[in-house]
Amino acid sequence: MTSVTLPLTGERTVPGIAEENYWFRRHEAAYLHLIGHCADAVVLEAGCGEGYGAQLIRTVARRVIALDYDELTSQHVARSYPQLNVLRGNLATLPLRDGSVDVVANLQVIEHLWDQEGFLAECRRVLRPGGTLIVTTPNRLTFSPGQDTPLNPFHTRELAPSELDEMLREAGFRVDELTGLRHGKRLDSLLDGQIINAQVEVALSGAPWPAELKEAVESVTVEDFDITAEDMDTCLDLVAVAKNDPATVRA
Repeated sequence: MTSVTLPLTGERTVPGIAEENYWFRRHEAAYLHLIGHCADAVVLEAGCGEGYGAQLIRTVARRVIALDYDELTSQHVARSYPQLNVLRGNLATLPLRDGSVDVVANLQVIEHLWDQEGFLAECRRVLRPGGTLIVTTPNRLTFSPGQDTPLNPFHTRELAPSELDEMLREAGFRVDELTGLRHGKRLDSLLDGQIINAQVEVALSGAPWPAELKEAVESVTVEDFDITAEDMDTCLDLVAVAKNDPATVRA
């Protein structure tokens, strides 16, 4: 895999790092599942991170605005993906006009925000009537099971399926799809189904990566993940598609 210029801090996923391949492919699978909603659209990716997802969306979208708060990240995205329109700004106050975009993409970001309800209000403001909001976020029930606070120090508030659904509806969106990403059969069989726990243990201990673990992680592809509406409470990531329906009244 190629090297990257952005540091791997644990706050974002970046491509090009062998040990990060599992998380990168897990996120990429969600992008590919949702990308059809961006066809020929003006898309805002709110919290674009390294930019690989915005660039993927750009393959089908008419225009992609890649927004991130971090200055180093924004500079990297502008340099690495010149087809994107890059903005630096705060997701609490989106730097766009009312009704100016067709789609807002927010993948693996809302769990980092302090004011999630305020952010959703901003999403509805910048979306045109009938526009689409696509969201993915870790499932609190499986990502931080039994915890009062998120295990990931960069997360402020994680959501269960019912909590995300309720939050979107209370923000005035019509929820058209709420599904869950989970391991497929091959991935479930790798390392006796412990591929996540094995990576966490290595990260916490600081020990060198065992060869078997590194080989397993490097082998992961987007085809190793399934996205379905079955047994939502046990899924790994939540995947939502919601509409800015003018007929929907905020709760």
